[in-house]
Amino acid sequence: MHRFRLLFVSVLLCLCACNCTENGDSDKPEGPADETKDVTAYVTTADMKNLFRKSVFSFTDLNVLDSYNVRYDKTSLGKEIDGFGLAVTTATCYNLMRMSQDDRTAFLKEIFSPDEGLGSSLIRVSIGASDFCLHEEYTWCDKPGLENFAVHEEDKEYLFPILKEIYAINPDVKIIASPWSCPKWMKCRMPGGNDWDASKFNTPVTEEKDYDSWTGGRLKPSCYQAYAGYFVKWVQAMEGEGFNIHALTMQNEPLNPGNSMSLVMPWQDQKEFVKILGPAMEEAGLGDVQLLLYDHNFNYDNKSGQDNYPLNIYADPEAYRWSDGSAWHSYGGSVTELDEIQATYPEKSIYFTEASIGEWNYNFANCLINDFSTLFMGTLKRGGQGVTLWNMMLDDKNGPYSPQEGSCKSCYGAVTIDSSDYSTIVRNSHWYNVAHASAVVKPGARMMETSGYSFPSGFQCQMFLNPDGTIGVLMLNEKTSSQQIVFINDTFTVKYNVPAKSLVSLMWQE
Repeated sequence: MHRFRLLFVSVLLCLCACNCTENGDSDKPEGPADETKDVTAYVTTADMKNLFRKSVFSFTDLNVLDSYNVRYDKTSLGKEIDGFGLAVTTATCYNLMRMSQDDRTAFLKEIFSPDEGLGSSLIRVSIGASDFCLHEEYTWCDKPGLENFAVHEEDKEYLFPILKEIYAINPDVKIIASPWSCPKWMKCRMPGGNDWDASKFNTPVTEEKDYDSWTGGRLKPSCYQAYAGYFVKWVQAMEGEGFNIHALTMQNEPLNPGNSMSLVMPWQDQKEFVKILGPAMEEAGLGDVQLLLYDHNFNYDNKSGQDNYPLNIYADPEAYRWSDGSAWHSYGGSVTELDEIQATYPEKSIYFTEASIGEWNYNFANCLINDFSTLFMGTLKRGGQGVTLWNMMLDDKNGPYSPQEGSCKSCYGAVTIDSSDYSTIVRNSHWYNVAHASAVVKPGARMMETSGYSFPSGFQCQMFLNPDGTIGVLMLNEKTSSQQIVFINDTFTVKYNVPAKSLVSLMWQE
């Protein structure tokens, strides 16, 4: 487990631009960038000698050309990008609220401020509890009947204050929200009574036997209308607090019955439910909230009959009408699964919504490179419009987390905070992944086509036109040698030598 320690300072984005020594400890932050320079670069190397190190340099004359020339077309553009970010769980909020006000504000500005920080613009929250709640599992309607719907005290105490601070820094942040379970009174047993039998996922529910457990179960068909009303009330309550709900998924990991809070929602169930949820949202004046299908792994958790989950739902004309896109996790399978999704329904949106690092997989170099390749560039290459990763901040004990069976007790956050002082923090690989994307690819950006030099195996480059006319570039070099690239404009060039095993982000104004 290779992690580096960084003392928290209140100098916002300059913190991210610090010089770093061989062992990864930070030096003093650099001073303000030279505004007369043309191009801003950020570089993180897998050996940790550079950690989001910022530099600036000038354009090069057109006569400096070579075989690595890349041209870009500002008229051939992909879908609008909504942004990148991290999950704001109850655990994240708990840890943030243990920081001093000054340190917390500085940290949140570092991530969310469009002017003083990265400008992260997309977050994910749970509808009710997740496996990173503090006490017992809950929804906002645990007593039968929607007349008992009410904001849960844990969200009032932790989630709302942190979201209000985030929105004070960046009022344009968008939320993707997912439930880990419906209220228990809406659940029934799986057909045949065995709630772990995957062979029953494709069997319709015809007998609604009550199921008093947060883990597993199916949604009662008789409760589809009530559950749609629950979503409506939740969105109304959140937007009443000033929080912009951009999209909903109908169930986190619908093919995983084993989470501490979970609900089995095979595509057959979700197809019928979205046909009730969509009209309910529209009737309530919430038709601009996107409804995203699936929200689970690339390999459909190897559940027989559940392959092509979103495609099966899109194939129903009425369900197609109410389904805006799909959401994905990476705990199984390959991002190439999105090739068919994008090719078959290119008009539908795609979001990557969850990946974790933790004791089972964490190596800074490997996670830095592999996750950026798959989750960011892999998703964007296939028409993706946003990426969120799991847990913005956990403590040095990987928590707090739900004490219930099935919760993740070995996960790391994008940032780890020391629970002995709630001041000292470690920035893990996911922080750098989000930082590199957010710093140069802004909300509303569109990917541009490139031509010329054919990028070699192990090297990826994507270019974006931001709404303000700036050019953002993401480059990933997985090779053990550096790679030179020259970007050509009609009047100048941008020349950069991408270090071995590194992420590089560039931005310039033409």
